[in-house]
This record gives sequence, structure tokens and C-alpha cells, in this order.
Amino acid sequence: MTRPSDENDTTTSGYSRRKLLKIGIGVAAGAGVVGSITPTAMAGGPNDPSSPTFATKVKNLSGPVETGPFGAPWTDLGIPVRCPNRTMLFVCGDTFSGGQVGAGDWYAPVGLRSSSADVNNLRIDGSVGGAHARSLVKEPHNPAPGGQTTALPSDVFVVDGVMYMHLMRGVLHDTHHTDFWRSTDNGETWQFLCQWPADLYGGQFQQKTYAVAEGDYCYVLSTVFNRKVKSGMLLHRVRKNSLGNPAAYEPWGYANGGWRWGAPPTTVFGTREWGEICFRAMDGKYVLTWLNMNPLSIRSMVFPLPTSDLTRTLEQTMILPGSLGQEVDNFVASPYGGFVIPGSTFGNFHIVVSQWCDSKNYRIMQYKVNMLS
Repeated sequence: MTRPSDENDTTTSGYSRRKLLKIGIGVAAGAGVVGSITPTAMAGGPNDPSSPTFATKVKNLSGPVETGPFGAPWTDLGIPVRCPNRTMLFVCGDTFSGGQVGAGDWYAPVGLRSSSADVNNLRIDGSVGGAHARSLVKEPHNPAPGGQTTALPSDVFVVDGVMYMHLMRGVLHDTHHTDFWRSTDNGETWQFLCQWPADLYGGQFQQKTYAVAEGDYCYVLSTVFNRKVKSGMLLHRVRKNSLGNPAAYEPWGYANGGWRWGAPPTTVFGTREWGEICFRAMDGKYVLTWLNMNPLSIRSMVFPLPTSDLTRTLEQTMILPGSLGQEVDNFVASPYGGFVIPGSTFGNFHIVVSQWCDSKNYRIMQYKVNMLS
């Protein structure tokens, strides 16, 4: 996963992570999407100032000290999921075992585990693979036009005691396809379920995140997986007993003067250059967190229904870009991610923030957010 601005990053060996995972721009955003009926007077629109929150760093979750003992000193993303056995699994992206980013073994995705799932007492003390982390699924990082392939998670969640993982496959930011997996042993082994083509809905079904609601459905928000391409955000629903059936995903869209399920999928949030997204049902409401590319920040919004009008929902800034070595409160050098940690409440809200500044500053961190409305 690239950090928000990494054009000139070089390691001491002369190879940047960007060079190792070279971006290929090739996705046309918006193709096949019905025109949005976004109101002209938008609250919390992309050009409006967002409402500030206050966030503080709790700890580093990964790094040479924290996860080096498990062969994973350099890793990112760290999507947290509370496993059926009550441990917390952090599903990470590109992970390196050597002395810096790009050195040693390269795995993706990996699972790093905290035996405690308490948001106030998280510490990675194990990994899928035992003493040395390994890839959760096979990913050989094959050479391909524009770089080498990888497998990056966009979401991991649990439904009725079964864990599910969605992966984006291909050269970084040039997705070839996405696929879906399940685990019945707390993330130790994974079984393939299905895959989707990268060009579905003009690419806007590449990066998916799932809110597990009460009742029969999960709700799915999705975007293009490319920070340099403007994308709409689509909403689907799928029955919990049909998660692995692509035909069961029902779009929310605008047709014949109104919004309804089963209409052609229509962006629910205009178009933006999206980074990572995370959609969760929590405390009887829904919360969306995301990396906002312009202006750069990690933001959130809270709303009552999955079909709420997001164009009229307050955007709240949680994390702002800062300078390395001068990071205080919610200022973070080269931030991305922003995944909600299970067990959070609106009064005790925690997220995982990734950082990649250079070959020695590449990690996942825990932040606590206050004043979330």
C-alpha cells in the first residue's frame, strides 16, 4: 500500500517501495454508473471544511520491537477483526521480514494476533504462522506489467462465527480482480469462495467494506482502488447466508425519480479520490471512516441507516498530516488506513492508522478518537 505521497521515497539499497510495487493507472472511474442526483448544496462536501475531532496516539502496534519477533517488522493496513475465539487479528498488507521495507521475505496478506481483544489492552503477541508470520493465502508476487502482483485486504469481518476476507489482487493500484475467502478456525486457514472482475461497475466494486447489521443483511460500500482516479462510492446489500455468491449482491440506485434496491448502482457520495475505507454497524448506527485524498486527512461520518444521504452527513476529521519527528495529538506523518477497531463505542472510539514515510518508518498504530459526533 502506498503512502499518500511517495514519489521520491528511496531505501538505502536504492529501491523504493513504490518502485517495487509500481502503480499502474488503468481504471476509468465512473463507467457504467448512473448519474448522481447529489444536491447542489452539500453539507460536508469535498471542498468544505470538515468538523474537527481530537485524536491521540495510544501505541505502535507493529515495528521491529513490536512485531519483529514474528518476522514482520515492516507492515501496514492492519484491518482489525475480533475472532470467534475472542482474540484480535490484524490483517496486514505488504509485509517484509528484512532490515527495511523491501528487504527479506515479502508476504501479503499476513495475520498478526493480539490474545486480548480489549481495545484498551491490545498488544500483538502472535501471528498466523506461529513464530514467523506467513501469507494467509498464496501470493507469489509475480512480475507483471507495471510491477509485481500482490494481495491487499480491503476488509475482514465475522458473520455467525465465520470470518470473511476480501482481497484486491494484481499490481498495486492496477487491480486485476478481487476475491473473497472464509475461515472457520480464527483466521489460521482460509478457503476460497468467489471472485469479481476488476472492471465491474467501471472499477467501483474493487475496494469493498462490509457493515454487518442486525437482521439478514450485510451492507457493502465500494470504490475504485486507485488514489489517483476519481471514483463514486456504491452501496450494495447481500444476505448473510449468500456472502460468497456474487449474484446475490443487490445494488442501491436511483431510477424513475427515486432511490431503491435493485436499481442500477448509483454513487451515494459523488466522486472523489478515495484511499482506504471502513464501514461498520455500531451502537445502533453506522460509521464510515476513510482516507480522504484532497485535502489529505482520515475522516469519519456517523449516520442512522445504510441508505442515509451521505451528501448531507457531517464529515469529521480525525487524523491530519504532520511532519516526521514532530507528530503530536492527531498529526501523523504520511497517514493512511483508519480502520475501526472492534469493541469501539462512540464514547471510546479507536482506529488503526498506517504510516509509511521511508524505509524505516512503516507501521500500524492505534489511535483513540474523542468528540466523534
